Amino acid sequence: MARYRDAVCRICRREGGKLFLKGDRCFKPSCAIEKRGTNPPGQHGAARRKMLAGYGQQLREKQKVKRTYFVLEKQFRNYFEKALRQKGVTGENLLFMLEKRLDNVVYRSGFSTSRRQARQLVNHGHVQVNGRKVNIPSFQVKVGDVVTVKEKSQKNAHVDAAWSTAVGRGRPSWISAGGAEMSVTVSGAPKREDIDPNINEQLIVELYSK
Repeated sequence: MARYRDAVCRICRREGGKLFLKGDRCFKPSCAIEKRGTNPPGQHGAARRKMLAGYGQQLREKQKVKRTYFVLEKQFRNYFEKALRQKGVTGENLLFMLEKRLDNVVYRSGFSTSRRQARQLVNHGHVQVNGRKVNIPSFQVKVGDVVTVKEKSQKNAHVDAAWSTAVGRGRPSWISAGGAEMSVTVSGAPKREDIDPNINEQLIVELYSK
């Protein structure tokens, strides 16, 4: 996924629903799901659509979550292994680690309109954590961390537009806006109710437990 070069709207159609990979376009009539439906991409996509069960259903759920957060297979498996060693529900632990990735926090805070755009901001050094530049998208934020966009980058048209509409898109309860400047605070740990309810993390646990 890190080197995926095709149209990302094809991913949403392959997974049968919106993964919000294209920013504002996902909320417009031009969205591929709105225009073409949820059939898989390709000339014979509708004919290939079939009911999944067992392994197929588990695999598709894993692929959907991987593609939502833009994580490679090896890295995703490592997250699962860590989640397995932690106390609590393994599936929820997995989602919480994905949510605490810096690129996801940048997206969820409202600095960008998609996770891909957020990853680019992080990679290019536009994001600071506690006043220090962090350019590692997988960096895990902690409670109390202050995430900001550096001053020069706040004038970027894409960042400014995303920030101005962030309230309308909503922020999770564990991220608090810091005021007029482009700053947020990680005020708590992620909660399951703040994560897409359409994700069935138990299917992923079952897949990796075989």
